[in-house]
Amino acid sequence: MTESALVRARGLTRRYGRGGGLVRAVDEIDLTVPAGQTLAVMGPSGCGKSTLLHLLGGLQRPTGGRVWLAGHRLDTMSERALARLRRDTVGFVFQSFHLMDELTAVENVELAGLLAGHSPRRARRRALHLLDRVGLAERAGHLPAALSGGQRQRVAIARALCNEPLVVLADEPTGNLDSAATLEVLRLFEDLRTAGQTLVVVTHDTRIAAVADRLITMRDGAFADDSRLATAVTGPVGDGWR
Repeated sequence: MTESALVRARGLTRRYGRGGGLVRAVDEIDLTVPAGQTLAVMGPSGCGKSTLLHLLGGLQRPTGGRVWLAGHRLDTMSERALARLRRDTVGFVFQSFHLMDELTAVENVELAGLLAGHSPRRARRRALHLLDRVGLAERAGHLPAALSGGQRQRVAIARALCNEPLVVLADEPTGNLDSAATLEVLRLFEDLRTAGQTLVVVTHDTRIAAVADRLITMRDGAFADDSRLATAVTGPVGDGWR
């Protein structure tokens, strides 16, 4: 069966500075991520991993090349349309959690649903379901300060799922966690992969990379190694990908 490409990039480039100070953070990358795939991106600090993730999620604009998400070409979209697509299509998980300190766990999670236009009742119901899914149902009423690092990251992952995203983009999701908390998040990512959630994870952690379907290693803004699936990865054809 032909797999549909959820994320696709051609010649994707992001440069900073000019002249002798030019930095090629992402250098003419081609990439296809089919729906349901878990992709891990590894490499040394400063190699362009996070910049690539931000380009794929529409958080940054490329300086060259083309990038599509769910058939929408991001590099030509207006800021308003791009914000709407991110809100409705992408779930972001960051290293530093970015939870709102004054909101409880369930309120942090449901906020993503409310921003996506869900009714308060639907957003609360889904938030409670997701907290149960990540093993934190009994902590729903706690503020972030009362949660451990691993628990806060699991709340952040639940929040990333609240708008029912097509893809979850995670940037060093275990970077601030100890070994026990890392294992909590690792098990959750394994569960998401098994459930067919599309994931792109930037990580230094080989344990996270080990559960991926595909591992890409970056160096100096480019792909140094790409361990692909055994099956061919192909994307849809037509005007949407030109």
